[in-house]
Formats: sequence, C-alpha cells, structure tokens
Amino acid sequence: MFQNMFIEKLKNLPKKPGVYQYFNSDGVIIYVGKAKNLKNRVASYFNKQHENGKTAILVRQIADIKTIVVGSEIEALLLENNLIKKYQPKYNIMLKDDKTYPWICIKNERFPRVFSTRNVVKDGSTYFGPYASVRMMNTILELIRSLYPLRNCNYNLSQENIANDKFKVCLEYHIGNCKAPCVNKQEEEEYNQTIEEIKAIIKGNINSVTKFLKPLMKSYSQKLEFEKAQLIKDKIQILEHYQSKSVVVSPTIHDVDVFSIVSDDNYGFVNYLKVINGAIIQGHTIELKKKLDETDDELLQIGIAELRLRFDSQSKEVIVPFKPDLEDDNIKFTVPQRGDKKQLLELSERNAKYYRLERKKQQANVNPTKHADRILEKLQKDLRMKEKPIHIECFDNSNIQGTNPVAACVVFKDAKPSKKDYRHFNIKTVEGPDDFASMTEVVYRRYKRLMEDKQSLPQLIVIDGGKGQLNAALKSLEELGLRGEITIIGIAKRLEEIYFPNDSVPLYLNKTSESLKLIQYLRDEAHRFGITHHRNKRSKAAIKSELAEIESIGYKTAQQLLWKFKSVANIKKASLQELEQVISNKRAKVVFDYFNANSPKLN
Repeated sequence: MFQNMFIEKLKNLPKKPGVYQYFNSDGVIIYVGKAKNLKNRVASYFNKQHENGKTAILVRQIADIKTIVVGSEIEALLLENNLIKKYQPKYNIMLKDDKTYPWICIKNERFPRVFSTRNVVKDGSTYFGPYASVRMMNTILELIRSLYPLRNCNYNLSQENIANDKFKVCLEYHIGNCKAPCVNKQEEEEYNQTIEEIKAIIKGNINSVTKFLKPLMKSYSQKLEFEKAQLIKDKIQILEHYQSKSVVVSPTIHDVDVFSIVSDDNYGFVNYLKVINGAIIQGHTIELKKKLDETDDELLQIGIAELRLRFDSQSKEVIVPFKPDLEDDNIKFTVPQRGDKKQLLELSERNAKYYRLERKKQQANVNPTKHADRILEKLQKDLRMKEKPIHIECFDNSNIQGTNPVAACVVFKDAKPSKKDYRHFNIKTVEGPDDFASMTEVVYRRYKRLMEDKQSLPQLIVIDGGKGQLNAALKSLEELGLRGEITIIGIAKRLEEIYFPNDSVPLYLNKTSESLKLIQYLRDEAHRFGITHHRNKRSKAAIKSELAEIESIGYKTAQQLLWKFKSVANIKKASLQELEQVISNKRAKVVFDYFNANSPKLN
C-alpha cells in the first residue's frame, strides 16, 4: 500500500537509470540504492507487503526520497558504491575492509619518483594497487629498481633549479642507482620513457616492454655499442624471468577480470583476479556485510563496482559465475562452462572460500565468546527459539543386526563439546532392535536423572532421526512434564531435514549455514561416541562368549590374546611357546590345555 506522503513524488519519478536515497525524519540517509528504472524500483518499496522484516522496518522509517539520474546502469552502480562509502547508511551492505593496503605511486612531478605508500593523495599522481600482498608489491618494486635507475630524492627538479646548479650529485649516482637528472646528466625524455615502461610492467604488460627493448638492443649492437646492448639484454632476461614466475593460466586469455562470490547468512566474499597476457597479476578479496538479506547477485554487483574502481580496471571482458542483473555496452559478461576460463573462475572461487575460512578462524581466535554467541544467536533465530541454546544435548541409538543395543548422549555448551558431560546408555527395557522404544527409554532416563539431581536442563535437544525418533523422544518429555519447556528437533540424515513436533513439513537450512553445521557436528559426534561404545561392548561380548569359559582367564588376559592372535581360531592353533610369549606361563598352559583337551582327537 502506498504511503500517502509519497504518492505525488512517486508519480513524478523518471523511468531512467539512477540512484535513490532514503532519508529518515532527522534528515539522515538510511539507504542508497541503484535502479535501471527509478520509478518502478522506488515504487516497489511501497506497493507490496515485505516478507523480510528488516525491509519492512526500513520502509516505515523513510521520511524523504531523493534521486539522481545517470546515463547508464553501470554509472548508477558506481555512484551507489561511492555514496555508500561516503555516508555509510544504516541499511546498506557494509564493506568489511578495514585494512589500509599499500599502493605503488608514480608521483606527479618532473622526473617522477616511484615508491610505495598507504596514503592516496589526489594530486594528479598515478597509483597502482592496492596490493593485498606486500610481498608481491615489493617484488615488483625490486624488479623496477633492478631494471631502471630512478631518483629517490624529494628535490624540486624544475628546469630553473637545474639550470641554476642548485644540486650536486649524491651517493646514489656514484653507485649506479640514479643517472643524476638533478645536474642534467639524464634527459627528461629518456626518463619519461622509463616511466612509461614501468607503468606497463606494473599493469602486467611485460610483453609490450620486451617488444620495445629487443629492437633497441639490436640497434645498439649494430652500432657496436655492446655495453649498452648487454644492459638491455640483461633487462629483457630479468623481465622474462619475472613473467615466468607469474601464475600463467592460458596464453590465449589476454585482458580479463574474474569475479566470484561465496556467501553465508551474514556476509558475502567477492574475489577478484586480474589476468593480463595469460598471467594473473593481481588478486584481492573483499568482505561485504549483509543488511537486508541481499542476494548473491546484489553482492556481486557491489563487488564488481568496488574492485574495478579500486584497481582502475578497463577490461572489456568480465568472467563471472552467473550473469549479474547489470547491463553495460562496454563490458562483456562471460559465464564459462568449460576450458581455461572455467578453471580461472574455479580458482577465484577457491580464493574466496579460503578467505572466508581464514576470516572465521581469525574471529574465533580473537574473540571465541563472540564467535560462539553469533552462531547460537543464528541457531536461535533459525529454530524460532525463545532463548539462546547455550546448553544442547544430542541422542543417537546404535545397534548392529539387533545386537548389543546402546545409545549415546553428547553435550555441547557454548557451541563446543563438553566431553566430561557425555553419557552412554545400555538399553535395559527393550527386547530386540526397536530404535523408537530405545529412544523413549534413554531420553526418559537422562532427564529423570537430571531432574532428581537438580541439574540444569538443556535449552535444545537434538534427536538423530526423523519424525518417528522425534515422537519417541517426545513421549518421555511429556511423561516428565517437560514438553514445551525444552525445544526438541529431529534431523533426518538423507536430506538433512529438520523436524519439529506436530509439524509434518520439515525445515531445510541453507547448506552453508552455521546453524546446520552445528547441528551436523552434534549429530556426528553423538554417532561417533555411540559407535565407539557399541564396538567396545561387542568386543567384550565376543571375548566373554569365546574365552571367558576358561577358568582363571579374565577379560584383560583374553584381550591380550586377541590383540596378538586376532581371533579365537588363531589362539586355538597357537603352540604353548607362542602363548607364553603373550601371557604368563601358567595362564598359557591353562589356555593351551583347554583348547587341546576340547579339540577332536585324530586316530
């Protein structure tokens, strides 16, 4: 339903691409968005019911709307990105990139200096970067210094100052690091040609530099200026060596940008690779914080705009995992299905996943409590719980062909295993392989004991199984008067379906969700703990049935024999001397006599 205050304003909005800004009653920008069609996009906020709660809250806070019309959708995207960074509106995706990355600066001055900096100054200087890897940037700078003598002083080398002999040559000139343009020993034209070559190297266009240098080397050689020719040859070899160490993907891929995205419930991670002449020369990943449950398409568009602007990319082809809802006549979006470009996209995706993993590890290490709180708050929201599940317990039954039925209960506190609280159960009241009855028994025994001992109860119970197992556990909670007091769910293995009591429709959590990963961890840990107990019980039962009939042979002695001989059949075949090497002579004789006395006599 339209808000009356905006009806006239919405009627007059242009059907053109542009950016819209929403203001609250205090005149503060709370949201910035871009649109192919401003009128249709802005109207969509007011003429429908929003399922997303955050969007509904945003719409209720809008007190004013302003729009900016631009020439194309890509211009709208770039303007949106700049406005978000400038005003940081409350409901916009936030760029989580708090590092100050270094740049290579070519200073806007006569005889330009080339150096690294973390401060970008808008003085006409040329900046390349930013470099996520300082090591990569230093490698490029070392290559440049090995190829070209450049000045590193901050003198004002104006024509007037040089003509008036204001400077003297320094140590850098004497050791060959500079050609002393300060005393007119190097022409400005030669120096500027050097700067152009340096720009090409930084951009990755090493081939263009070597194409220029090779004819120059031949020219010096033909003029019999062999020292100069040798210097040029050395530069070419250094450049080719540097190029050979680049990550070469395909010589057929020339100038392309590669973007990929991975996301979870709260963040999106956009990776960027720059490919020039078949080699990856730049790589960077940014983290985007979601505010209104933005789609991967929206996140990718923000990432493309930010990174192409940041790295000053003019590539005409952009490789992406899916075609973004973005039109630009100057950019060709490619979604590769196979071949070298597909491999490039997969490499980019691996980098994005690795970055996400590293960020989560950093967060967990820096503030483990905050990390656990975030996961538990997400689980609370996904399962629609009244309180945060600080204490969770998970049950699993274990039996093989109906023998030795056992059950396991694992306990997690603050999203971590609390192994001292783990419990296993031998099934006492159930005959045969009845998983439902076994689940009813162990859940009843577990919480009856906790209540009798006045111990704290969990906020969440997870049952390994579907509706049948869940209903069996629910019977015990009902009998104990705990139904409705504790949230209980079942997880079915096949499709990872989450079942709630009295609800036939399962909940499907996102496969990348931290909530699902925690529930799976609980389920797998309960299964592991149950299987271990079941295996031990079967082992004891096997020993009891085969060896415990022998007088004076206990469990430990029997276990020693089985570890050595692997089976009772091998123990029967063993000689007395072989048995004596494992257990005491007295017990060895008892075992040997028992099996040989009971073995059939041969005539």
